[in-house]
Amino acid sequence: MKPIFVTADARTRRQLLAFRQEAQTDKSPRVALRLQAILLSADGHTPPAIADLLHVHRSRVHDWIRRWMDHGIEGVKEGHRSGRPSELTPAQREALHDIIESGPVAHGLNTGVWTSKLVAEVIQEEFGVDYHPGHVRKVLHLIGCSVQRPTTRLVQADPKAQKKWIRYSYPNLKKTP
Repeated sequence: MKPIFVTADARTRRQLLAFRQEAQTDKSPRVALRLQAILLSADGHTPPAIADLLHVHRSRVHDWIRRWMDHGIEGVKEGHRSGRPSELTPAQREALHDIIESGPVAHGLNTGVWTSKLVAEVIQEEFGVDYHPGHVRKVLHLIGCSVQRPTTRLVQADPKAQKKWIRYSYPNLKKTP
C-alpha cells in the first residue's frame, strides 16, 4: 500500500484542531482519534507510523485519511449504525401498537396478559413476520410499549399468618442445617 498524506494549509489545520477539540468536549473519542490521525498525516507521518502512535491497525488509518480526502469532515464523523433493518414497516408497527393497547381479550385470546410468545404469534399471523419470543421485547420497546414482569403474590393469603411465619417459623428454618 502506497503511503498517502493529507495536505493541509494553516487554515485547514486550525479547522482540524477545532473539530478535534469539539469531538473531545462532545465525548466522541473515536472522532477525536480519527482527527488526530489526520493531523499526524498532515505533519508527514506515514499511516503505519500513525497506527503505531495511536495503537490502531494501519489499514484503519489509511481508510480515515482516504475518507477525509474524499468527504472532508463528514467522512470522519460517526456514522449511523443501522444494523439489520426492521422487518415491520412503520404502518405495521403502529397497527401492532394498537393491537397491544387493545389487549389480548379484544384480539380474541383467552388470557388477560400479553406474553412474548403470544405477541410473537400475533406478529406472525397478522403481518407474516417471524420473530423469536426473546426478541419481541425489542419490538415492543421500538413501538413505545414496555415489558411488564409479573410479581408473585398470594391473593388469598392471611397477612397475620404471613407475618407470624416470617417472624417465627422462617428464622427457625434458617438455623437448622
